[in-house]
Amino acid sequence: MSRYRLQPTPAQEQVLVEHFGHARYVWNLAVEQHAYWRPGRQSAPGFAEQCRQLTEARAEFAWLRAGPIVVQQQALKDFAQAMANFFGGTHRRPAFRRRGRGEGFRIVAVKPGDVRRVSRNVGEVRVPKVGWVRFRWSRPVPDGVRSFRVTRDAAGRWHVAFAAIPTRSPPPVRARRWVWIEAWPHRRPCRPGRS
Repeated sequence: MSRYRLQPTPAQEQVLVEHFGHARYVWNLAVEQHAYWRPGRQSAPGFAEQCRQLTEARAEFAWLRAGPIVVQQQALKDFAQAMANFFGGTHRRPAFRRRGRGEGFRIVAVKPGDVRRVSRNVGEVRVPKVGWVRFRWSRPVPDGVRSFRVTRDAAGRWHVAFAAIPTRSPPPVRARRWVWIEAWPHRRPCRPGRS
């Protein structure tokens, strides 16, 4: 994953902060639903049920409908993965998210034209409902970008991180070496470590 400095305009910053709020709201609702689950009760809703509930909530609340569905559904998808990691024993249980701490959202299904180079040191990425946002092109963007994550750190700096599936390199070719062992009365080739 490659991270670059994002350079949004003040108007774009406002919309990005709203996207952070939508993703945080959906994540916290999912955490709350799972917090109420106890043994003996009906199981907590899964990803498909939560997506259905999100569709109903978007129909009911205009402020939630104003944000992109991709950001909100990806927050649910990330939560489902976090729960799978928790039950797999590799991570802690997902917790509530707070404003200003580790905020971000992820965009998936990035098309080839959604990331472009403007000049030698400037590139642009298309963010839903924001438009083209500039970033500092400090190193080559990986080929085949599949998704990206927009974040803001505690100092107020914006970043975009691109994720791409790396190309698979062929396995190394092992060269076979033969060693001559000179023993009386015969000479014969053999591999190292064998006699």
